[in-house]
Amino acid sequence: MSSSRSQVYTDAGVNIEAGNDLVSKIKSIVATTHTTGVLCNIGSFGGLFRPDISSMKDPILVASTDGVGTKLKLAFEFNKHDTVGIDLVAMSVNDILVQGAKPLFFLDYYACSKLDVEKANTVIAGIAEGCRQSSCALLGGETAEMPGMYDGEDYDLAGFCVGIVDNEALVDGSKIKSGDAVIGIQSSGVHSNGYSLVRKIFAASGAKKDDIFPGTDKTFAEVLLEPTIIYVECLKSVMREMEIKGMVHVTGGGFYDNIPRVLTNSVKAVIDFGTWDILPVFNWLKEQGSLSWPEMLQIFNCGIGYILIVDKDNVQKALDMLNGTNMKAWQIGSIALRSDEDTEGVQVNF
Repeated sequence: MSSSRSQVYTDAGVNIEAGNDLVSKIKSIVATTHTTGVLCNIGSFGGLFRPDISSMKDPILVASTDGVGTKLKLAFEFNKHDTVGIDLVAMSVNDILVQGAKPLFFLDYYACSKLDVEKANTVIAGIAEGCRQSSCALLGGETAEMPGMYDGEDYDLAGFCVGIVDNEALVDGSKIKSGDAVIGIQSSGVHSNGYSLVRKIFAASGAKKDDIFPGTDKTFAEVLLEPTIIYVECLKSVMREMEIKGMVHVTGGGFYDNIPRVLTNSVKAVIDFGTWDILPVFNWLKEQGSLSWPEMLQIFNCGIGYILIVDKDNVQKALDMLNGTNMKAWQIGSIALRSDEDTEGVQVNF
């Protein structure tokens, strides 16, 4: 591109050549995520994808969109940008997985005031890593340089995922009944929710990013920016080998808001607190924030990032399969009939 033609826009704060430089840098990164359905490289006006539906009787597309939220503010403060892209993919991919969908492709949106090519490249490399972890193609995206819309070197992220599931394999919670078991799968930490409170607690604590986090051998920056686990691969064999009646991605709203989303009004989940490992980050947040465990479970995942509801006869098989993938899992409760006195779909026994 002629620099003279684009100079007037550069003078207004938008560097077209920097955007083109970024595209050239990320082409090889994006290519590492391509699956057999991808029909084009980045740079087209739209991404092309041909899904393989040959084994499906009644294919259904499942879509989700999300961001990383104010966890990005800590990435700015700590100047650590290599993992937030994984978070971005995880938040959408884990959501469609709840309904039994296999991720097909992902699109990202990166918005900033002034494009820093190296920083954006680092973020997008993280997005590509998240796509590889979920066997999902990074089909395209958008980089928007908008001076005056964002402050300084801040940026924002949004992601969009499309997956597919055969109608007969759709997981909708309708078969959940009293006596079924609730299995919890480990989280890696706070994942990507509750960070407005996390940042407030961190600021009040006086801790520094390079201090060692209590109970770990990692720094505060590493622990607080630990990326969200993507559960696609660890659940593939479980979904193939047994009926999963319901799944929950534990995000904003914690246990109390997310578990009822897959339950009918006739049943409730009875959770036995303490049947899983509580990570040091949650004990620290509770103590530093002077929070109760019910308050913690309303805000954070508290060590359980994903939940399965299965027939009680399948519990041990599911646990063995999950633990065989180096993913810690526990039976953390069961399903019971909901009485007229039950005002919530979740009962936690402390």
